[in-house]
Amino acid sequence: MSLEELQASVDQVSEWKAILWCFYPMVILLTLEFLSRIFDNDDDQDGGKMIPALQTTR
Repeated sequence: MSLEELQASVDQVSEWKAILWCFYPMVILLTLEFLSRIFDNDDDQDGGKMIPALQTTR
């Protein structure tokens, strides 16, 4: 691939596509984070048992 071909391919990409390429990974990660918070059941409000070994000493 020559430098002229590379410049031509860069010129063909519109600005909104370049912005989309920057932000779509962040949107995917945020979506996964929100979905994991919805399905996270690690709050011990449903009668879970606390592990005594992980308690802090007094």
